[in-house]
Amino acid sequence: MDAQNMQPLRTRLDGGGTPRLSDWGIRSEAGLLTDVLLGPADGFRWMGEENASWSSLVRDTERKGYRFDKQVAMRQHREMVEAYHDAGVKTHFLPLDDANPYQVYARDSSVMTPYGAIICQMANPRRRGEYAACLRFYLERNIPIYDMVSSGHFEGGDFNMIGDNALLLGYTDHRTEKVAADQVAAWFEAEGWDIKWAPIDQFYVHIDLMVCMLNADCAAVCLDTTEDDVIAWLKGRGIEIIPVTFKETMALGCNVVALGKDRILSTASATDLNAKLRAAGFDVYDPDMSMFLRAGGGVHCLAQPLRREQD
Repeated sequence: MDAQNMQPLRTRLDGGGTPRLSDWGIRSEAGLLTDVLLGPADGFRWMGEENASWSSLVRDTERKGYRFDKQVAMRQHREMVEAYHDAGVKTHFLPLDDANPYQVYARDSSVMTPYGAIICQMANPRRRGEYAACLRFYLERNIPIYDMVSSGHFEGGDFNMIGDNALLLGYTDHRTEKVAADQVAAWFEAEGWDIKWAPIDQFYVHIDLMVCMLNADCAAVCLDTTEDDVIAWLKGRGIEIIPVTFKETMALGCNVVALGKDRILSTASATDLNAKLRAAGFDVYDPDMSMFLRAGGGVHCLAQPLRREQD
């Protein structure tokens, strides 16, 4: 690529005032999704024992004796992609890196903001190389990079834009460290954002396992695991809560993607939440994603929205 056309690795302005993007970017986890970044399913496999210590969900899978099936995983991923296409969403893919099988969980390695992408710092040493594919993707498409996390572990599942200028920021001091969350929070405080902290036990991995936006005014929330002050903050912003059971949350049933126009990408196994969503008037896509759920990530973990229009 012509060096003159390359984006710098930091467009963030010290002290705030960073210009918002016109061609890319999202203002919240709601809004009409038009473009999404996914990881390549071709290189996906369960990392097994070398990854188990980093996820309670993976440890549970191994205890129950489940086995990985590559053909089933590829079919399930295709069904998810077809759901996006049926909803009118353009899918983009990170370049394949066979050394990083969990790059399929595109939520972890970067996040999109109104100002450009943030490149994250993965906790698992065997996932830290995922930053390279993210950099290649954004630079090759001239998508600005807002900044890169440098102070410690920070993963995208803990960056939850509840609304424009409202950020729910989780940390476990394991997958996301407080010191890194502090760095990110300082950037957005300078831009004038309202930051709500959500410290959680590492058993729950990321905040997007228990809080996911459904539209601008409604969220799926596990009331059993989400702190009362977070619930109060959501309600204080006028957000209606559809409760998700603890059992379904721990099976990644709360980890859904808002597609816009009251359409939700969920999974076949989230039967209780799916029924509640349909009863509330949402249209639900529910592919079977068991090969990915058992490896520790749901459909929200698999997706990084690149562009949303406001509903």
